Amino acid sequence: MDSFLFVAIAILFSVALMGNITLILLIRLDPRLHTPMYFLLSQLSFIDMMYISTTVPKMAVNFLSNSKTITFLGCEIQTFVFLVLGGTEALLLGFMSYDRYVAICHPLRYPVLMSKRICWFMVTCAWTSSSVNSLIHTVYVFQLPFCTSRLVNHFFCEVPSLLPLVCQDTSQYEHTILLSSLIILLLPFTAIVASYACVLTVVFQMSSGKGQTKAISTCSSHLLVASLFYMTTLSTYTRPHSVHSPEEDKTVAVFYTMITPLLNPFIYSLRNKEVMGALRRLFVWKM
Repeated sequence: MDSFLFVAIAILFSVALMGNITLILLIRLDPRLHTPMYFLLSQLSFIDMMYISTTVPKMAVNFLSNSKTITFLGCEIQTFVFLVLGGTEALLLGFMSYDRYVAICHPLRYPVLMSKRICWFMVTCAWTSSSVNSLIHTVYVFQLPFCTSRLVNHFFCEVPSLLPLVCQDTSQYEHTILLSSLIILLLPFTAIVASYACVLTVVFQMSSGKGQTKAISTCSSHLLVASLFYMTTLSTYTRPHSVHSPEEDKTVAVFYTMITPLLNPFIYSLRNKEVMGALRRLFVWKM
């Protein structure tokens, strides 16, 4: 059974990695994709590539190992990097919805509101704020007193799975986690819902059926990925650890650590004519 899980995870990891690398290369090589939307998408693919690489290789190896151990420092690094990447993706998805909102609701002002400088500012803000948030939580959690048993009942090290090992009351700290989750996760998700509410209002006022189809196709793919990511992470990070079920947490974690990075490149490429066109042009050029 463990060998089967190892092979399954290795295949999913390889497909996710190749999908995201391909999307990054397409955006990099095709001048027609050098737009704010695809710049943000390339950042998302890079994050997903790093995101899945932070947890899945170690998880896969554990299925073939009898010890299934990780060093204290290794667990600390994994927690920090995982939080940085997860937080950055959460904020970036919010910025991507703003990009679609401006493109559809204010197309004439799009070059100004989504200039190259503003795009870089968005990406920098996402990485910086997420890194600060991750550093604070990682340093605080790993200075807490852990009990004799240090068995993490999870696939990898993340804050909710570590709190049951702490030998003191963490209820006050969990309020801090909730506050961080509301800012990093719920706020961008609310912005996404609000953006698409405005987008759909404009789209359904369009007289062009072709324009409606293109706008809905572009936005629905983003909304699908965002909903899957935010719903699963909010489920994990907004509940007190006393009501967490380890088995449920493992199942939910699979969605935001493996399924989302796997789906992202395919949802954005298979449902996007511009990306598929770039892929065809690349194949023609190679031939």
